[in-house]
Amino acid sequence: MAAFYPLPVTQDLPTLRTKLQGLLRFLRDALSISNAHTVDFYTESVWERLVDLSPETVLAALKPAARAEAEAEARFSEARPLLGAEAGSGITDFPRIFCETSQRLVDVEAFALAAKCCSVQNLGICTSLEQLLAALRGNKKQRTGENLKPNEFMNMKKSHEVQAMSELICSIADYYGIKQVIDLGSGKGYLSSFLSLKYGLNVYGIDSSNSNTHGAKERNRKLKKHWKLYHTQSRVDVNGMALKMAKEKKVQHEMKYKVDTEKVCNSSSTKQEKMTNSDFLPDYSGSVISDIRIQMENLHTQPYEEENLCFVDAFSLIDFLPVDAIEPVSSLQISNREMSEANKGRRKMVSQTSESNIYSPLTSFITADSELHDIIKDLEDCLMVGLHTCGDLAPNTLRIFTSKPEIKGVCSVGCCYHLLSEEFEKEHKECTEEKWGFPMCQYLKEEQWCCGHNARMSACLALERVTLGQGLSTESLFYRAVLQDIIKEYYGITKCSQHVGKIYSKCSSFLDYVRRSLKKLGLDETKLPETTIMDYYEKYKPRMKELEAFNMLKVVLAPCVETLILLDRLCYLKEQDDVVWSALVKLFDPVKSPRCYAVIALKKQQ
Repeated sequence: MAAFYPLPVTQDLPTLRTKLQGLLRFLRDALSISNAHTVDFYTESVWERLVDLSPETVLAALKPAARAEAEAEARFSEARPLLGAEAGSGITDFPRIFCETSQRLVDVEAFALAAKCCSVQNLGICTSLEQLLAALRGNKKQRTGENLKPNEFMNMKKSHEVQAMSELICSIADYYGIKQVIDLGSGKGYLSSFLSLKYGLNVYGIDSSNSNTHGAKERNRKLKKHWKLYHTQSRVDVNGMALKMAKEKKVQHEMKYKVDTEKVCNSSSTKQEKMTNSDFLPDYSGSVISDIRIQMENLHTQPYEEENLCFVDAFSLIDFLPVDAIEPVSSLQISNREMSEANKGRRKMVSQTSESNIYSPLTSFITADSELHDIIKDLEDCLMVGLHTCGDLAPNTLRIFTSKPEIKGVCSVGCCYHLLSEEFEKEHKECTEEKWGFPMCQYLKEEQWCCGHNARMSACLALERVTLGQGLSTESLFYRAVLQDIIKEYYGITKCSQHVGKIYSKCSSFLDYVRRSLKKLGLDETKLPETTIMDYYEKYKPRMKELEAFNMLKVVLAPCVETLILLDRLCYLKEQDDVVWSALVKLFDPVKSPRCYAVIALKKQQ
């Protein structure tokens, strides 16, 4: 077990509740924007009902123009200290954002500023990843494992996620001195395989999909081959370099020998007779051995403690060099047979050690009440992790962590907030479920707080990507909103259980889009003349900016809704007696991976 080092100081439960109260004050008015569905934008007159500004005004304030950004930053700097005020009153100190009578948005600049203040980063509830890693490692060197990069066998997004998360998980495992990891919602097994192969951890990957488990097993088998091939190639490179250097040195000596021989022949025969064969042998001592070792050290830079991850000992190149090339380590000479036996023993030890690093994919549907001993027979002190666990699996991961004494730490990155079950959502009033996905903490339960499905859906929007011009396609959203008005007026359908899906990218025009969509929904497309379809298009085209501006409002609000969900989980952990440390940590680049925050918690060390 690592020495005890103080972990970064995090905010206590009363402070977090204060910030939660301020966030709720803002969201009580703003949540109506998040809960409006884009599909119903025209049929339910969303813009007129919720916004008392022109779309041009909203877009001018929200689009990242240099002047607007500078002004927003200046206002933000002035308002930020208010967030630390008692009872979270900072948000209420902004200019009036919504009309008191109509509840419509009246000040978009104040709206954007409040939303920015309510994000995870600006609420001051996030813990530095660098500080956490430094505290976990103490004075130990960073355990880097092998130099194989995950982007050699997975896409760039997944590679970025796996590298960052596996490094943190390994540091926590070292901190506790444990080797077992349970990866919930392991999916294709990328994280599990990487933790096992690179860091030598014993990983159980549990997924509810049998096809995912089967695929993970096959992928892991191929990955092991890839891993071994990498090491074999690494060994060949080292040995080849050694032989090449030896051969080059031999050629140099032979050339020197030829020149020297000619000189000797031209001198006296007496001197020739005194010469011995040893004078003509290549000089493998000294500099060449030193050069080889320097090259080997450059190729194999991992510390000694990582040797168990090598499939073949790097120093096996001594088998390829002549006996004369070995520097004597003592007055006793080591025979070829003894060296060979020593290398075999070392290889056997390495092989046995590497085989102990296991990844076991398992199929099981996990709930908060799942009994791990029934799934994992050799359950021991372990960590529980989850990389982008969908819906209720993320909160259930935290509940399992708090209820099982064997689980010493948890690192969970959730996603798919729209799949969360909500205790106080109207649709669930008759449900008898006891463990809801949201809320988890006592304060939000007492408040009977409900976000709503559409708000949770909008929490998945990626502000950073949209800011860079990625993400939302206004035209596709416009097509769908106009289609909804057509369906309502011509087919009398206000709510449809079926989904249009990703048809937009396959369509050449709005007309084509409507025809394909109606057909997919099982509606008679021949009932609608082409001219009627185009009349709808012309009717709403001048109002497309309303939809664009409204979606920008939803994007700006997205981090606030996500913050609420994350704060709920953090407060839940702070409420647990046996959890000694918990925090939110920004683990990924939000442009590469928008769901970038990890909920981390640790129990007392024994």
